[in-house]
Amino acid sequence: MSTHKNHPFHLVDVSPWPLLSALGAMTTMMGLIKWFHLFNSDLLLISFTITSLVMYQWWRDIVREGTFQGHHTMNVTLGLRWGMILFITSEMFFFISFFWGFFHSSLTPSIELGMIWPPKGIQTFNPIQIPLLNTLILLTSGLTVTWAHHSLIENNYKQALHSLILTVLLGMYFSILQGYEYLEAPFSISDATYGSCFFMATGFHGLHVIIGSTFLLICLIRHYNNHYSCTHHFGFEAAAWYWHFVDIIWLFLYISIYWWGS
Repeated sequence: MSTHKNHPFHLVDVSPWPLLSALGAMTTMMGLIKWFHLFNSDLLLISFTITSLVMYQWWRDIVREGTFQGHHTMNVTLGLRWGMILFITSEMFFFISFFWGFFHSSLTPSIELGMIWPPKGIQTFNPIQIPLLNTLILLTSGLTVTWAHHSLIENNYKQALHSLILTVLLGMYFSILQGYEYLEAPFSISDATYGSCFFMATGFHGLHVIIGSTFLLICLIRHYNNHYSCTHHFGFEAAAWYWHFVDIIWLFLYISIYWWGS
């Protein structure tokens, strides 16, 4: 059978990874339930292992298709761009629901909340301490990832490598500081509506920072292995778009929850 094709599109081969990733996601949910109710994390660790292995092998296949086999033509890349745009749009609406819940309670606090915001007994964070430092860290990481993008376009391998390393380190530093902030928090997720809104919004944002840092770390490894060129580097562009989205969401979180909400 001839492998020649007379169209610029990529018809993907049969792959086990979508089914196995769905299995990993289902196992993760069951592992979380078991951890919450029985304080047993065995199933959760197994699900993380399954998901990590699937991620590694699925991404490996995509790198082969796009970098070594030449399947990611201009038409395919255009489809990938639209896919990433729609994904970021869906993530934006995901966070809108958290902001909606926060402003619904904060602008018109109900009688159950004492008709005040923050509710009585909640000691809020000082917005000019760790939250401000984290804001500066993320804004700086936005500059370094833009620097990496321009260096890649200009075919400057060394500057792109250094700026990508800086971006990943700043993302990790942000996560460490947020973890420290959570350990020192004077309230918990079960402390009134404020605690629920705060930890859900900032916690999911922190998860997105970890995902974005992983995304950029993969791009760093690929760049180190010369997978990108000045005209063919959509994998990195997608990571940069995602990172700028994370930056913008954090600015809204800082202004509304940390500064105005306190």
